[in-house]
Amino acid sequence: VTFRSIQHTLNLEQVYVLGTNCADNSPTPKAAQSFLQNGVGVDMNKNVLGYEFMQDYRVHVKLEDNDNKNGDSTLYMKKPYFCLPGTIAKEAIAKSCLTCFDYTNAVADIVIGYMGAPLDSTMEESYQTITVRNKRGEAMVQTALEQNRIQMGPIASGSGNYQTASVATVSSDSIIMEMMDQKIPSEGMPVWMGNIMADFLKTVGPKGLNFARYSIDYHILRNYLYTLYVWGENRATKCMPQYALDIVDQYSNDKTFVSVKETILKKRQLSK
Repeated sequence: VTFRSIQHTLNLEQVYVLGTNCADNSPTPKAAQSFLQNGVGVDMNKNVLGYEFMQDYRVHVKLEDNDNKNGDSTLYMKKPYFCLPGTIAKEAIAKSCLTCFDYTNAVADIVIGYMGAPLDSTMEESYQTITVRNKRGEAMVQTALEQNRIQMGPIASGSGNYQTASVATVSSDSIIMEMMDQKIPSEGMPVWMGNIMADFLKTVGPKGLNFARYSIDYHILRNYLYTLYVWGENRATKCMPQYALDIVDQYSNDKTFVSVKETILKKRQLSK
C-alpha cells in the first residue's frame, strides 16, 4: 500500500507486482534452525534448501542430496503437523505475524501459491494457484503464456468443510492454548499416529480452494484472538481490516469459537 501511494513520484512507466501468500518464515535464522532441528528433527549437518507447510498436513523440508541417491540433487523430509511439539510455535512465529491479516498479499497484481492447488507431487512439480487481481495481473499472465513461461491448468475448485477444520485448528493452537492457560504439550503425536491423522484429513478434510479457505480462516481467527488478548476488543476491531472482521463474523455462531473467545477475554481481564 505504501509503495503504491508513492509510485507516481518515482518516475516509473509502470510497476507490476508479483506476490506470494504468507510464507510462514521464522523471525530469525536461529529460530528457523531450532524449528527444523528440535521440531521437525532435521540433521543440521545437511544443507536445508527450504521448508513449507503443505496441504497434505505435513511439513516438507527440502534438502540438498549430497549422495545423489535418488538421481536428483534434492530430497525431501516430511513430518505431520501433529507430530510437532506444541512448544515450538512460540519461538518459530514472529510476534508481528500474530497481528497480520494480509495472508493473501492483497496489494499484489497477481499472487502465486500452492494453497488452492492439488498436491500431486513435490512442491516444485505440483501446480500452483494464480490469483489475478487486476488488469496489470491479467497482462502479466498473458505475457507469460505467450512466452511459454507458464502452463495453465484447470480453474481451481474445492471441497470439504473448511470452517470446522479452521475452528478445530484454532482451538488446539498452542499460542491460543497459552492465552487460555492450558497446558501446552512438549511432544507431538508419535510419527505413526501423525501419519494416520494426516492421511485421514487429506482424504476427508478440505481440499483445493477449501484448503486455502481453511488456511486463511485459521490464521485470521488465530490472529484476531491474539489481537483481542493484547489490545482488547475495542482497539482490535478498530485496527483490523473489514474483510478480516467479515471472516470472523462468519464464526459468530460457532459454539467452540465463541467459547474460546470468551475464555480469552476473561483471561485478559484477570491478567490486568
